Amino acid sequence: MEIVNIGNEILCSYNIGKRLNGTCKQCRVLVMRKSYAQFFVAAIVCIFFILILCFKNLPPPVPHMRLQTAGGPPGVTVLLWWYPFGSQCKMPDCAALYGVQGCRVTTNRSFYSGADAVIFHHRDILGNVSRLPQNPRPPAQKWIWMNFESPSHTSNLEEFEGIFNWTMSYKLGSDIFMPYGYLQHKNTSKPKKLPQKRKLLAWVISNWNEDHARVAFYWRLSRYINIDIYGRDAMSLVNDSVVQTVSKYKFYLAFENSQHPDYITEKLWHNALGSSAVPVVLGPSRWNYEKFLPGNAFIHVDDFSSPRMLAKYLKFLDRNPSAYRRYFSWKRTYRVHVTSFWNEHLCAICTAVKASRYQTKVVSDLASWFNS
Repeated sequence: MEIVNIGNEILCSYNIGKRLNGTCKQCRVLVMRKSYAQFFVAAIVCIFFILILCFKNLPPPVPHMRLQTAGGPPGVTVLLWWYPFGSQCKMPDCAALYGVQGCRVTTNRSFYSGADAVIFHHRDILGNVSRLPQNPRPPAQKWIWMNFESPSHTSNLEEFEGIFNWTMSYKLGSDIFMPYGYLQHKNTSKPKKLPQKRKLLAWVISNWNEDHARVAFYWRLSRYINIDIYGRDAMSLVNDSVVQTVSKYKFYLAFENSQHPDYITEKLWHNALGSSAVPVVLGPSRWNYEKFLPGNAFIHVDDFSSPRMLAKYLKFLDRNPSAYRRYFSWKRTYRVHVTSFWNEHLCAICTAVKASRYQTKVVSDLASWFNS
């Protein structure tokens, strides 16, 4: 046995080996414990980062809770599927604008599963069913077809038979009737003073088409009376304003681009009546116009046997102020309301949905009804 001298202590190699062997075992245990701890910490960190990545890649939550109103019945959510004509606009605050409480209007399609109604503007789907939602329709959800063009400019209706629940248009008989304008009763019978008028007859037109009946009638009428033309290919509007321009004229040609029942547009309500000019109308029949305003508030081209006789009558009114002023007697009782696109329409849908939330209906004859 070998003797080893270490300081004052004398150890044999056997004892030294035994002590060193025990020390190595302790070291291995410590190293193993440290490695396990590092591995555990690394695993926790990896799991943490994996969870973060998973949550970041989750799809957005689908809102399904119904809008609540304080102290009242549940509100409604109305989803506009496509912006009308592709023109983005801010969605209206129906409570602030029209006093319609509990109404949420949105274009966010993540609300689809919880929406009470979905609106489809016809011009933006044009008979293409692939532009409708492809997910199943939730129970009780109403799909609303919205259109403000005439039948002459509305195509492919047959593709949508049995798809929609409600209709919204200017046409009488729509589930939600929304004309381009209407007369409202006034609280006072005192009429406003008419603006001073030094000019006779005006027409504002942006879509000049020689195939339209209105253009053909203009050419015939212009042989007997002077007509000032404003628009894209004619004179410029005063300050780019129809009202400022037309208010200087006694008469205005409120000629529609096509002639169909109830198709009475802003050409009457805004351009003529809103400018305090007597409208000379070409559109549906006089009987149809009189559903919307008094018969002495306008002049219909059908009242005359020829454009020459119409021109003669307009010149007569120009020379007789008292006869001319009779066309404004309606102003003692009514004022003109011009419908605001699209805020008023969307909030009207909210009102209708709240009133008939549980009504069930399918529009099975869209084409025949609208074209009739």
